[in-house]
Amino acid sequence: MTEELAARLHSLGYRLTPQRQFVLEAVEKLGHATPDEILAEVQQRSSAVNVSTVYRTLEVLEELGLVRHTHLSDRAPTYHSVGDHEHFHLVCRNCHRIVSVDPHEVAPLAERLRDEHGFVLDIGHLAVFGHCVECEEREEDDA
Repeated sequence: MTEELAARLHSLGYRLTPQRQFVLEAVEKLGHATPDEILAEVQQRSSAVNVSTVYRTLEVLEELGLVRHTHLSDRAPTYHSVGDHEHFHLVCRNCHRIVSVDPHEVAPLAERLRDEHGFVLDIGHLAVFGHCVECEEREEDDA
């Protein structure tokens, strides 16, 4: 991965710095993580990295197509590696559980949006908010 990353960065006029490598490795390790969570992970390896470096690096890595972001809360964006399978997210507003779902689950909706509205859905950026069954059952039991 390091050689591939170095080649992609070089083709766009960037070089592979330790900070870029640390950030990408942190995203891959954490799965879904905010810039602050990525910073905490990176700082375990290098205290020379600050939050602005993490944000700039995430921007470059997203431009290269190596990471994606989505908004899984009303706070900072959450990043994940595209080395992982393409997916969208189900987010429970109560317990904050996040479930990654394969794109074929939303394919009929994506096709309908394209056919009826001329709109192509960006599945990797999609987050659907609601309540998981466990939280809904707890609410019913409490009522």
